[in-house]
Amino acid sequence: MTFWTRAGVSGDPEPLWRSLSARYEEPHRAYHTLRHIAHCLDELESVRGLAADPVAVEMALWYHDAVYDPRAKDNEERSAGIAAQAAAAMGLRASFGARVAGLILVSTHLSPPTDSDPRLFADIDLSILGQGEEAFDEYERQVRVEYSWVPEPVFRAGRSAILQSFLERPSIYGTDFFREKYEAAARRNLSRSIARLK
Repeated sequence: MTFWTRAGVSGDPEPLWRSLSARYEEPHRAYHTLRHIAHCLDELESVRGLAADPVAVEMALWYHDAVYDPRAKDNEERSAGIAAQAAAAMGLRASFGARVAGLILVSTHLSPPTDSDPRLFADIDLSILGQGEEAFDEYERQVRVEYSWVPEPVFRAGRSAILQSFLERPSIYGTDFFREKYEAAARRNLSRSIARLK
């Protein structure tokens, strides 16, 4: 069953799919691609039953990196706007579009969310942190490619600060499922990466 079917949408999904996939295929992207979205959707399948609104979580995952400009500060806000417009184009309720947009805003990861679906969404997006060393190290390399315009000392300091901020949280993951699955590995990966960046 496709997202289109789960959302109860009729009509042709092709125009929206072409528009969205073109965004994820932009040449400046290395990590924030359709491969990242596919990984997120795979993670969702493990926890779909835990979501209060799994269709909203799924749509938020599809659209959460629709806009990705490493030089910009408003990627999440713009992605949320595009998702709300897409929901309207699908004929879905404005309240649903607003719910999707709200989930996407969580992907700033500035502070841990408190509600259940935002926690689940954030954990899925952060699941890369708890992958095996090879996959995590490839993620770090891809992030560096996306920020290739940043001088090395500046990148190292900024990246280290971001990773340290996750490490300093009481828990990186907000749900029991993802804490049990990835917390220990994520902390090891973050510590390794911070040590390399020094």
